[in-house]
Amino acid sequence: MKKTSSEAILKEELQTFNWNDVDDYPSFTACDSIETKQNRKACFERVLTRHIGVFLKREKIIVTQDINDTIILKFQVSETGDLKLQNVDMDSVTRYQIPEIENLIYKSLDSLPEIFPATKRGQQVKTEFVLPIIIQ
Repeated sequence: MKKTSSEAILKEELQTFNWNDVDDYPSFTACDSIETKQNRKACFERVLTRHIGVFLKREKIIVTQDINDTIILKFQVSETGDLKLQNVDMDSVTRYQIPEIENLIYKSLDSLPEIFPATKRGQQVKTEFVLPIIIQ
């Protein structure tokens, strides 16, 4: 029988889980009625992607050349459902053509509906995930 110190347990509880390590993904109310875990994950990503996309479309961004890029957004959802954008990875042309794109993405998150955090063994946990956003 192996003994586990309280520090090791605490360290484990403080870690950030990736999508595959949780029992239930973070969720929006709009996704609550969906039965399967994979479909709830897809719903969460779809709601978040659509929210950012609609916000960016309203901003009437003007560019001097066509942009066709997939921006990779790295997010963290805290145990209390706070969403934080940790990293934005995009093509240098996109960054040059739309220098305010990162600020606009941050701004779009201010008006998100409430997020319910992921759970693991009945506990609310912090998770990280990556979301691609297509810019055309």
